[in-house]
Formats: sequence, structure tokens, C-alpha cells
Amino acid sequence: MFSLPVLAALAVVAVVTSFISGIFGMAGGMLLIGFLLMVLPVPVAMVFHGVIQIAANSWRSWLWRHHINWSVVLQFGLGSAFSLLVFSSFAFVPPKWAVLMAVGLTPFVALSVPQRISPNIEARGQAFAAGAIAGALQLVSGVTGPILDIFYVRTGMTRQMNVSTKAAAQVLAHLSKVTYFGVLVANPGGRDWEQWLVMAFAACFAVLGTTLSRGFLDRMSDKQFYHWTRRVILAIGVVYIGQGVWQMAAR
Repeated sequence: MFSLPVLAALAVVAVVTSFISGIFGMAGGMLLIGFLLMVLPVPVAMVFHGVIQIAANSWRSWLWRHHINWSVVLQFGLGSAFSLLVFSSFAFVPPKWAVLMAVGLTPFVALSVPQRISPNIEARGQAFAAGAIAGALQLVSGVTGPILDIFYVRTGMTRQMNVSTKAAAQVLAHLSKVTYFGVLVANPGGRDWEQWLVMAFAACFAVLGTTLSRGFLDRMSDKQFYHWTRRVILAIGVVYIGQGVWQMAAR
């Protein structure tokens, strides 16, 4: 399953996608899940994605730890745990085309919310709601960045607070995904050593990409950060919608 070319490609993808996420706080995960779905079944791809993203987001959280809003992270984690509890009552594994479509549509759904009713992650109860929504989407599409962004755009957070708080919260969301697909849905015996070693291998490169991104985020202004975030995720979303339609038509 993991030939030398696949391992080399995985290393490059892990660096590039974590670098992108390190700058924008999202988008990298969308690219990573697309690559993993090309080479792995959905449940395995979800676990790989979760482990790699936990490594990248954990390191990003550490780099910007002084900017994290821990109250938001705690409430978000409780919301993610709630979704995991609900989904664990039925072992649902979506088809690959549905995952691709869900990934592609999330940024468009997120940006279609009128600004006047856009939620605020720092408002009472909304971090829990964001965690519940993100937790559910993690178990269907594997990514939540674009949807989460609507909870952050009206907070007035600096780019460092945005990226760091979202990264810490995403660690908990990805942990729920790994628990769901790696323990509740996967075979009881767990994954073989080869898969765990490859995940650790990819996680190291994700940490490298996250580290490299720090200087770029420092030099970027808050205006540039919010300007480019939307354009990047919409472009990626179009690609995934096309892939999802292609796979659905080929069934």
C-alpha cells in the first residue's frame, strides 16, 4: 500500500498542506484529505488525516500558545464530544464521492451566511455549537475549516489569535474523528504497525511545514490574512465538487 513514491508524495503533501494551514488556519486540511482519498479507503484516510492534522495543529498551537483563547477551546471540545457521542450510536461511513462533495461545498455554505447573522465564536454558547457542528462535519467530510471560519470572522481576533485558537480547537475535533474511524468503525484489532509508522512519518513532515509557516504569518497583515483565506478555500472547493461529481457519475 505504501510504496516509496507514495511515501515521498505523502511527505511533500504533509509539508505543503501544513504550511498552508499554518498561514491561513485552514485549506491545508482540505488538500490533504483529497490526496489521502486517492490512495486509501475512506475510514483509513480519515484516521491518517486526523493523526497528521493533530500533529500539525498541536505544533501550531504550541508556536502561538500565548494567543489562544482557552475558554473557546474548552467549550468547542465539549461540543465535539457531544457529536462523537451521537455518531457513535451508528457506525456511518460515507461513500468517497459524498466526502469529496461535502468537502467542496463547505466553504460555499460557510460564506453564504449573511454577515448580519454571522455567529461569533466568543459569544455565549456559540463555541459549543461550533464544536458540535465541526464534530459532525469531521465525521462526514473530514474537514471543518471553512465552516468554522464563519464563527471567527466577526470576533475581531488578530490573525495570531484566529490561527492559534482554531488550531487548538481542531486538535480536539480531529481527535474525535480518529476515535470514531480508528476505534468505533475500524476492526477491533486496530491498525497494523506499518500504518502507524507511516502516520508518524507524515506527522513529522506536518510539523516541519507548520514551523516553516510561522515567519510568513508574522509578515502578513490581518487584512491580507482575511482577504486571501476566502479565495483559497473557494478555489479548492470548486476542485473537490468537480471530483465528487465525477466519481458519482462513474458509479
